[in-house]
Order: sequence, then C-alpha cells, then structure tokens
Amino acid sequence: MEEQVTPFARECAARGWSQPGVFLRAFDDTARLVGEHVALTDRQFRRWRQPNPPRPRPRAWRVLHAMFGVSPVDLGFPGLELSVTVGAGNSEQGQEVSVDRRAFVSDTLGSAASLALGSSDAVGTAHVVELRQGLRSLYTLDDAYGGDAVRSLAVRHLRRVRRVINTGTYPDTIGRQLRLLAGETAEQCAWLYYDADDQDTARRYWGEALTTATLLRGGSLEVLVLASLSMQASHEGRPRDGYDLARAAHQRAAALGSPVLLSLIEAREARALALMRDHTGARRCLANSIRMADRADHGRPAPDWAAFHGNAELDYAQGLLYTEAGHHKAAVPFLRAALAHQDRTYGRNLALYRLTLARSLVQAGEVDEGAAEAVGSLEQLAEVESGRVVRRLAEVRGLLQGTDAVSARESAEALNEYTQ
Repeated sequence: MEEQVTPFARECAARGWSQPGVFLRAFDDTARLVGEHVALTDRQFRRWRQPNPPRPRPRAWRVLHAMFGVSPVDLGFPGLELSVTVGAGNSEQGQEVSVDRRAFVSDTLGSAASLALGSSDAVGTAHVVELRQGLRSLYTLDDAYGGDAVRSLAVRHLRRVRRVINTGTYPDTIGRQLRLLAGETAEQCAWLYYDADDQDTARRYWGEALTTATLLRGGSLEVLVLASLSMQASHEGRPRDGYDLARAAHQRAAALGSPVLLSLIEAREARALALMRDHTGARRCLANSIRMADRADHGRPAPDWAAFHGNAELDYAQGLLYTEAGHHKAAVPFLRAALAHQDRTYGRNLALYRLTLARSLVQAGEVDEGAAEAVGSLEQLAEVESGRVVRRLAEVRGLLQGTDAVSARESAEALNEYTQ
C-alpha cells in the first residue's frame, strides 16, 4: 500500500529535508538561531511525517514556524490550544488568551535579537545572512500576529544590527550590507509602530530608514520608505502628501523594473486620490495597478517586502475606492473577494478585511449580515494584536450601536466585551 504523503512530508521534500539526519541538523540549526533550547529525535520526526501527527510542543512549534515560514497548522499539525473560545463573554478568560498570545509571540521573536558574534569580532557573510533571516522572521510573524505583538522585538533586532555595525570588524562590502540591513530593519520597526497606531514613533523610524537609503543610495529601500510614508499620510488624513510621496516613489521605482512594485505604488496613489475625492483619477490609477500586477512575470521580481501585494490587496483597494465614493453596496463584492483571495498566513489582514466588509455591509443597510461578519471576525482577532485592526473594530462597533436592530445590538455587545 502506497504511503500517504502528508503536507509536512511534502514541504520537507521540497526543501531537501526528507532524510531524518538532514532534517534534524536543519532543525537544530534553526533552534540555535532562534534561541530555543529543544531537542528532536529521529522517532519524533518520523511521527510528524505520518497522517494525523501529534502536536509539537510549544518550543518545537516555534522552531518549525521559523524553519518553514508558515504556521505549523499549514503543515498539517493540530493547532495550538487556546484556553478559551473567543466571544464567550468571560473577561478573565479573554485576558488569559491575550497574555498567552503575547507570550507566544515574544518567545518566538525573541530569537530576532539573540544572535551573537561569538568569540570573534570579525563579521562575515554568514553573520549578515543570520541577521537578515531574523528580519525575515519578523516579516512572517508580523503578517500573522500584527504590529503590537512584534514591535518591541523588532527594535531589539535593530539594536543588535547597530551593535554589530559599531563593534564588529568587516570590509566595506560587508559594511554596506549591514547598513542597508539596519535601514530595512528601521523601516520594519516603522511599519510595526504604524500598524500599532503609534504614528509619531513610526515616523521617526521611517525618517531613520530614509536617511540610510539616501546616504547609501539604496534605491529599493528609498522606494519602500517613500511608499510607506505615502500610506501613513493617507491614513492620517493627509492625502495630498500621500499622493506626492507615492509619485516620488513611482519615479524612483521605474528604474527597478518590477511590475509588482509599480502596481503596489499605483494602488497607493489611487488610495490618496480617492481620499482627495478625485474618484476618476483613483479609478485610473487602480486600473493601472491591476494591469501592472497582471504583468508580474514580465519584469524583475518584486522585493521581499512587497510579497503581500497581489489579488487580495487589489480587491481590498477596489473595495476601499468604492467606500470612499460612498458606494457601499458596490464595495461589498470586492471586500468578499479580498477575503477569499487572502492567504491564511496573513492573519492581521484577514481580520482587517473582514471588519471592513462588516462596516460596508452595515453602511449598505445589510445590518444582519454585517453584524454576523463583525462577530465572525473575532476568530481572527484571537490571534492578532494590531492598533489599526482595533480602530476598525471600534468603527464597526460604533456603527452597530447606532443601528436599531436586535442583531446589531447583540453584535455590538460581543465586540464591546472583546475590547474591554
């Protein structure tokens, strides 16, 4: 009888880790990198490869998350047990879930700041690779859990990179890589504080990243920061600044030859124009964004930080465009499509998209359906800590509280219990 190939076994094979000895070495290397003291046996690995594998212990779970870049749930393992069901109405239990979640993320991401040079101060390519892998881990876990849960650990990682720059010995080529990495990490810190809705701190880190990009003439980093500042300006109600920053990013990105990158920036331009009530210009920019995304295979690949931009993000942008124009019914199918297209590893985006859908449904007069979506979003919120998501949750709760319907009142109470 042919052995069933499980998701875990398939992903191991794709990475060349099918043999127990090879996998165990990779597991030990990752555990050391992320600062987890955990041992794995040949027998445990073989059990993980079988159908219905046992759930790894928390430390092993965190190592697997770092190794594969996705939640072990997506590898076929049973999910981590939460101590309560969200929405049960017990405030003490709700607090316990929040504490457990923060502890999980802190333990996982503590790895990003724990790298060491060892006995020598000489810095080589291997150190840069390790530090960059730490940054990639921050990207992955931010996507899953949101900025509130990750920002302090990103700051620790930035301090680590700075310490290597200031105390290590290295040639100019390594020095440039380290400084660019510091700029990219500062930008990630900014993004995380933006997502946590601490805009002043976000602006400070983006300023640091932009200074680094200017000094090093790092074109890709400069584009990233300008596009991010455009997003922040629109978020803060400064759409004219948002548009000008997006145009500046567009001009610099043209030389990089990445259609996906240009698509992302066009979407930022469209968002700013929509907020300026230039709906014709917004539709034109978004149409250009969609065309550029369709040409993804005809140019240079997008940088790692733009990996999130795809069908889900474009559907969401289209939904927001209709929302800004007051066409809430027209926004609904696009927001539904955004949810359908979004990869489950983007937990924060799933929560944000679903709450935005709930908001549009209520505004379109579909109160019962909007109320149901709002309560359903609590499934994602159990895993997410994001100031932007909490703000959207408060908007939806306010809309529901102002609606004279039983479903609206019940949903508003459920959201209120969650936010207490």
